[in-house]
Amino acid sequence: MFLRRKHAQKDGPEQRDSKVGELRAAIGPLSGRSSKYCTDACLRRYLEARNWNVDKAKKMLEETLKWRSTYKPEEIRWHEVAHEGETGKASRANFHDLQGRTVLIMRPGMQNTTSAEGNIRHLVYLLENAVMNLAEGQEQMSWLIDFTGFSLNTSVSIKTARDSAYILQGHYPERLAVAFLYNPPKIFEAFYKATRYFLDTRTVEKVKFVYPKNKDSVELMKTYFDVENLPSEFGGTGTLEYDHEEFSRLMAQDDVKTVKFWGIDEKHNHIANGNCHSAAEVAPQPARIAQ
Repeated sequence: MFLRRKHAQKDGPEQRDSKVGELRAAIGPLSGRSSKYCTDACLRRYLEARNWNVDKAKKMLEETLKWRSTYKPEEIRWHEVAHEGETGKASRANFHDLQGRTVLIMRPGMQNTTSAEGNIRHLVYLLENAVMNLAEGQEQMSWLIDFTGFSLNTSVSIKTARDSAYILQGHYPERLAVAFLYNPPKIFEAFYKATRYFLDTRTVEKVKFVYPKNKDSVELMKTYFDVENLPSEFGGTGTLEYDHEEFSRLMAQDDVKTVKFWGIDEKHNHIANGNCHSAAEVAPQPARIAQ
């Protein structure tokens, strides 16, 4: 693995541009939303996720295109998943990190439902929304996870965590820049050990445990975030007050942008799809994604 990664790092800009062209040729002609999805930046992310191996990146990308054609993440609307977000267990922050990346805030202690499908659709919606709100030229997002009130009774099931990890790694490669797990309780360690098995090496390296009394981890946070923007729950001086009605209003506005971006005929989709998905469409059969 290390030899492959070392070899990949030797590739210069010209070689990598060449591999983007190879991958585009390998996947063949595309149309509709698939064509819009497969930008050069997108192809680069899939190549990066597979250490610039064109064949492996092609397989990964084809699996994503198949998933997107059935799950249709771009067609999920906020009103369909709003009930999952009533407690603010996951939302997009109103600030960015120091690199200008979109920030998602997770609060597992605020878990309010037991629906695996509902939790996953809510997460997928937020991932799509975060991508839609990335600044021009920015490809990644940051996660802040607050463990206040967390217990095994409020956590999602291992299966839901596994399916979520599969979707994040398999269909949103290189979208996560860093995930800060702030002050997780000891009881979380057992849960993390069980779910870590489903995380690939790249994802594990991006997960940072932060403890308020650990000076090094606190200083690490400051290299990613402006303390004045960072909510007090994460050691900053800002405030974090989730207003569901206000957030819903913003998401409704973003839904309009999504429709325009993808060129979606909302009336046709409602008639054709009934605007719903079956539980079988949540995700392909989960499997550990090896590096």
